Amino acid sequence: MSAPKVASQPWPPAQNEAPSLDAGPKRILVADDERSLRELLAIVLRREGYDVQLAESGDTALAALKRGPVDLLISDIKMPDMSGVEVLRAAKASDASLPAIMMTAYASTETAVEAMRLGACDYLIKPFDLDELKLKVREKLDARQLRQENVLLKRALNKSHIFAGIIGRSASMLAVFDLVESVAKTTSTVLVTGESGTGKELIARALHFHSLRRDRPFVALNCGALPETLLESELFGHMRGAFTGAETTKKGLVEIAEGGTIFLDEIGEMTPMMQVKLLRVLQERRFRRVGGLDEIEANIRVVAATNQDLPKLVADGRFREDLYYRINVIPVQLPALRERREDIPLIAEHFLAKYRVQMGKPVAAISGAVMVLLERYDWPGNIRELENVIERAVALERTPTILVESLPAQIRATMASGPVPVAEDDAPELPSGGFDLERHVQSVERRYLAQALERAGGVQVRAAELLGMSFRSFRYYAKKYNLK
Repeated sequence: MSAPKVASQPWPPAQNEAPSLDAGPKRILVADDERSLRELLAIVLRREGYDVQLAESGDTALAALKRGPVDLLISDIKMPDMSGVEVLRAAKASDASLPAIMMTAYASTETAVEAMRLGACDYLIKPFDLDELKLKVREKLDARQLRQENVLLKRALNKSHIFAGIIGRSASMLAVFDLVESVAKTTSTVLVTGESGTGKELIARALHFHSLRRDRPFVALNCGALPETLLESELFGHMRGAFTGAETTKKGLVEIAEGGTIFLDEIGEMTPMMQVKLLRVLQERRFRRVGGLDEIEANIRVVAATNQDLPKLVADGRFREDLYYRINVIPVQLPALRERREDIPLIAEHFLAKYRVQMGKPVAAISGAVMVLLERYDWPGNIRELENVIERAVALERTPTILVESLPAQIRATMASGPVPVAEDDAPELPSGGFDLERHVQSVERRYLAQALERAGGVQVRAAELLGMSFRSFRYYAKKYNLK
């Protein structure tokens, strides 16, 4: 009796996005060149409530994967145009966490090992029991659902490492967070120092929004962006007729910030004359508008910032020593990104989430090789440069995972400084004198387990997720290698 025909269903869904916890029926791609089995599986799985897409060849399966994401791949290993192992390899390149069940009528250890190495969850030999298949499908999809929930939980936990919009869990950043929290409610002047792109304005805003002045204005001014005459007018305001073009009286930022906080970025760029006028404001808490005679009280908190070496500028006579001591009441030194590399994955994931939504692209992850390169690079432009790199990668990436090819040349160049995770075909050559493979594998295993445990803050469940392992397996290997 011929297999019943099954009406095809629209594929892919209207929106090409990665499967989510509330994305409706789970999507299964069945690839097999045997029409009767293909259609039988469609009937059985659709009765279970799954959204099933059929592919009669490897090429058709790849085309389906490009059109839309799936939650499970079921593929025959032996097909005329392309093996199921090749289909699996291509599917894993786009979605490393995709579960797969491989089928074959020609059982062989070699193909089974290859399929399992590539990440197949299970292996069925034809003919197989349909109830067994349904059970395996349910198990794989439940496991994927659990992994997705764990990812959401991990993201929620990571939010505990966000302080007033600043991301970091390194010891140096936690120390900064503690300092900001301690001094925020005081009225003392703060000097934030650090390289360009480290987030000095974010720290200034954090100081304001954790202070008793949070309900009053926060105003920011880049002292290096304006010439002296315009800077004075911008800061202190001017009277009508004070200079050519001053047709009306205008309040300055010091007046606008009344009761709040004023952030003076790049204060090292101030001219000597402006330094004198700012010093008077800090000493006497009073100022005059340009062209004005009346003194106005200044009830403000000043947070200054610079990427320059102010003590050196003082020694060179380019910055007033008395002003330096006035603004350096509470110094906050921000570390460069290369000095807190453990924060790079958190920050990169944050920018990925931001730009995938902003661009409407289904780029949901960063590959392991890319993350290695991001952590290895020295980031002269710090967080600002990292944000630009992730934005660029999301814009260029055509798969659900950011791959090395989407990184700029200067970051890809760091591959020359050491190995990164590579595909099997790119593995290094066997040394001419041979070597102890088992000892080498154990060394690599132990190193990755230890790194995952450190990155997860000692939480074994999260460390296991980073390595794509079950908690039970991770616990076994941690005990084997005496990792604590």
